[in-house]
This record gives sequence, C-alpha cells and structure tokens, in this order.
Amino acid sequence: MKTKIFGSSGVRRWLAVGLLALGVLSVTAADRPAGNDRHVYVVPVEGIIDLGLAPFIKRVTDQAASDGAAAVVLEINTFGGRVDAAVLIRDALLESKVPTVAFINKRAISAGALIALASEKIYMTDGATVGAALPVQGGSPGSAPQPVEEKTISYLRKEFSATAEARGRPARLAEAMVDPDVEIAGVIAKGKLLTLTTDEAIEQKLIDGKAADLEQMLGTLGLAGAELRTAEESWAETIVRFLTNPVVSSLLITVGLLGVITEIRTPGFGWPGSIGLASLGLFFWGHWLVQLAGYEELLLFGLGVLLLAVEVFAFPGFGVIGALGVVSLLAGLALSLLGPGSTAGVIVSVLTRLVTSVLVAVLAALALLRFLPRTPFGRKLVLDTGMTADQGYVSAPEDEIKLLGRAGVAVSPLHPAGLASIEGRRIDVISEGEYIDSGEPIVVIRVDGNRVVVRKGEG
Repeated sequence: MKTKIFGSSGVRRWLAVGLLALGVLSVTAADRPAGNDRHVYVVPVEGIIDLGLAPFIKRVTDQAASDGAAAVVLEINTFGGRVDAAVLIRDALLESKVPTVAFINKRAISAGALIALASEKIYMTDGATVGAALPVQGGSPGSAPQPVEEKTISYLRKEFSATAEARGRPARLAEAMVDPDVEIAGVIAKGKLLTLTTDEAIEQKLIDGKAADLEQMLGTLGLAGAELRTAEESWAETIVRFLTNPVVSSLLITVGLLGVITEIRTPGFGWPGSIGLASLGLFFWGHWLVQLAGYEELLLFGLGVLLLAVEVFAFPGFGVIGALGVVSLLAGLALSLLGPGSTAGVIVSVLTRLVTSVLVAVLAALALLRFLPRTPFGRKLVLDTGMTADQGYVSAPEDEIKLLGRAGVAVSPLHPAGLASIEGRRIDVISEGEYIDSGEPIVVIRVDGNRVVVRKGEG
C-alpha cells in the first residue's frame, strides 16, 4: 500500500507556486539595496573648501551607495574656498547614486553655496545664510581683493544656474548669487549679490525646509532613528589635503627646485638632488591624487629639467634650449596647481605662488653654491687634501700659475665653467659658483691644477 504525500495534483501545484514565490522574494530581497538598516553618512564640510575635500566626498558617496545607505548628509558651515574644488564636489554629488542632503548649519557662502545647490535636498538652521558667490582675485599687497573679469563671472554664473536646474531649483536665484548684474524684482536689485537667510530661502523655494538640528531634519525626511555614521578622512586623504595646501605645495616646489638646481651645478649626485626629487615627488603625488597632475604635467616638468641640464652641460650660455626648458618646467608645475573651473583669481594666485617659489629657489641655490664651501659643514663635503710633488703629483703648469691675479674678460657666460680671454689667450676657466655674463671683466683668484678659478672683476 502506497502512502500519498499530497492528496491531489492541485495541492502539489499550489506548493510549487508557493516555493517559486518564495524564491522570487528571496532573490528580490538579496538584490534590494541594504537601506533597510537605515543608516546615514554625515560629512562635515567646514572651513576652507580645498582640493583635498573633493576625493574625500567622492569616496563617501561611493561607499554609501555600495553599502545601501539611506542618504549622505553634508553638514555645511563654510565661507567658501577654491571654485575648482567646489566644481569637482558638485560633479560628484550630481553623479551620486545615493540621495544627498545639504544641511546648512550656519552658512554656505561662495563655493559652499554651489555644493549645497548640487545636493538633492537642502535644509537650513535658524539664522543661517546661503549665497554671495562672486569670484574675486587678490590685489596688490595690503589692498582688498578685486572682482574678476566678465568671462569668469559668466562661466561661474552658468555653473550655478545649471546646477540649480539639475535639482529643480530657481536658476535665476542661483545666478544672482554670482553676478551682481542679475536683477530679480522684489528679491535683489541690480548691483547687489544675493544672499538669503533661512526664511528668505524658504519663501523663494530655494531650499526644502528648516530644521533646528540634524535629528529634526532626518525626522522630516522620514529617517528618524537612523544610525548616523560620521565620515572621517583616511590617513591618506589627510596627507593629501596637507600636501595640496597652498603653503605646503609652494614650499615643496621651492625645496624641489633648489635641490635640482644645486645638483645640476655640482658634480655627482648627492643629498641636494635626493631632497629635491623627494620634495617634487611629494608635490606631484599629492596633486595626482586630487586629479590635478597627470602624465602630461609630469612629462612637461621632466622635459623642462632635461632641457636645462642639456643647456648647462652641452652648450655654454643661455639660449633657446634653456628658455624652452624654463617654460616647460613652469608649465608642468602651473597645470598641476590648476583644476577645472579655475577662475582668473585662482590663476593669478597660482602664478604668483609659482613665480615666488622659483625666485626663492634660484636665489637660495646661488647663495648655497657661493657660501656653502666656506662653512665648516661645506668643507667636510669638499676634498681638500694637498697633493704635493714628492707624492708624485704634478702641480699646475708654470704658464697658468703666472695668470694668478691677472684680469681678463669672459668670452662666454660662466655658469660656472666657460671661456675667458686673459692677456690675449683664450683659456678654460671656472667661476666660484656665481654667474658671470659674456663680456664682463674677470680676475684670476687661484689656479688648482689645471683649473683656473676666477671671479667677477671691476669694470
């Protein structure tokens, strides 16, 4: 006698349907983003907006999307910063696959306003402000910053406008934050920049609401009780923000160029070159990670160093090759400091920093080459052992010893080696490290073996 497990084919059919439905539900649950755990990432946006902030926010939005976070909240309190950095953050927010919310806790001025506009939702605390994004450039020392030219304002105005349109906000209000020529009846007169308080922003439908604190805002969004995960920079991101700080990056350029110049002007390869290459390596590494420096910038800089080395060792004087080397080197460094959307103010600031760094490096290198050999530390680096005739060494030729104290004229530029005319003879000479132009008077101060050492004489 057989025992029937199922009483009829209908029961088996319904069981099969139930198992199929259970399988579909399990697959759907597995594929559904893990947002049901209701956690929210909170990113503090405080102080100056710099280039290192962009990759940090990009990483957080990607991580939030991958682990199914309910939202990413940017808690903003900033007077602004670099526009190119804000543009990179704006792009990251518009491309984010997880909802983004700007919580303006006190103020979102200038670059901070662009970041807020790029978020899907905007909430402000009582007494907060948003706006005033006119780009400016530094004036002369001691003077106030000056407005930039019209094409820069036009670019940034459209950047704000496009961002507002992408999020369904009034584009005209966003433009009025950048351009004082934008007039909105009943809101802002011509010649004024738009800055809105919390209540004004709500009235103009620029933001989504007001909240006393983060918890109240999350409750308004239906995320009450969600776990808050405050995003923190990794050690690498902290280092990158440090290396891309304007003061630090300028110092790295100065030290790097000082080491390279000193190494080119001295024989062998020693600690100046090592320190210089390490400094430049840190500079380019930091700017590579914030997507400013790339292969093109590295190639330009390397080509510049190569051309300068060829100019020094292969061709006396300073000609086309040396000029091309300087241009290539400066171009590589300048492009590594400029990001997308750089305003005229940023460009002027970058070029000023770069020229200052180069001048300081050149002056420091000249001082180092001139005075280091005379210091106790420098003497330890220079071989100063006497080589006498009774040890088998031959002294300088008699006719060259007679040149000691004689005056002449540099036939070619001396930096430090070159040609000079002394008493009608063309002689290979070397300066003490100073640069002597062709045609300048020189005087022989010593003869070391076959080396005739000179310095600049009186005209």
